[in-house]
Amino acid sequence: MIGRLVFALPGNEAMSERLAALLGGEVGRLETRCFPDGETYLRFLSPPENRDVTLVCTLAHPDDKIPALLFAAATARELGATGVGLIAPYLAYMRQDRRFKPGEAVTSRLAAGLLSHAFDWLVTVDPHLHRYASLSEIYTIPARAVHAAPLISDWVRTNVTAPVLIGPDAESEQWVEAVARTAGAPFTVLEKTRLGDRDVEIKVKHMERLQDRTPVLIDDIISSGRTMLEAVRHVAQFTEAQPVCLAVHGIFAEDSDVALAREGARIVTTNTVRHASNAIDVAPLLAEALTSLS
Repeated sequence: MIGRLVFALPGNEAMSERLAALLGGEVGRLETRCFPDGETYLRFLSPPENRDVTLVCTLAHPDDKIPALLFAAATARELGATGVGLIAPYLAYMRQDRRFKPGEAVTSRLAAGLLSHAFDWLVTVDPHLHRYASLSEIYTIPARAVHAAPLISDWVRTNVTAPVLIGPDAESEQWVEAVARTAGAPFTVLEKTRLGDRDVEIKVKHMERLQDRTPVLIDDIISSGRTMLEAVRHVAQFTEAQPVCLAVHGIFAEDSDVALAREGARIVTTNTVRHASNAIDVAPLLAEALTSLS
């Protein structure tokens, strides 16, 4: 039987090689570039005919990536692929999950429709499911979400002395408690009042739990970083220990990683989005999920 053919969209080469090795597949060659007018040129250098094709594309900054991704999926089918699936370690367009104001586009559903039409299956890591119970509410293809919490617990237990875990809000409490229990650490959560897209007001419940411990602020995503930044400044009033800012997905919009580092924080992320802070490898989780779909 011919093995799986794994293609990396630009920037996903390391993850694709790791996944191909774990899956016993082959790394395919895909040429992509832009014409002078900004349009995408795409060519399969490894023939997908009669092959099960996996495209790997993390969807941070998705508007720069989705056209090439959709073109690649459609072209693979035209060239005779027996199936086309997507591994998107970070899945974008999950924020807008309802129509908050009249006339707004519910982009989570629209993006799910585009990807469901283009692919046979999807695997991702910890999508931002706020008002959806699961991906199946908006995706019409098999869509598997794996969870990085056990890996995060292992990393904290191995790398942080006397940690105390701090979650981003009350809604995260159950998740943070599970991570803390596995890591053998106490936890608390932030009381957060959002004043706008970039402004938040922070308080930390149970500040006494920070006594003689290293604060580990964890969230699923660091994007603008405002919550983390305010939390780092707040906990600095109660402890001299260097805080650790730990996230599954490090988007770091507007150089928020630089701002956090300037405040003295150590930044740690998984490798769902390529960044210097990547310290936790999610490839085995993705490979296991894909194997279970096959």
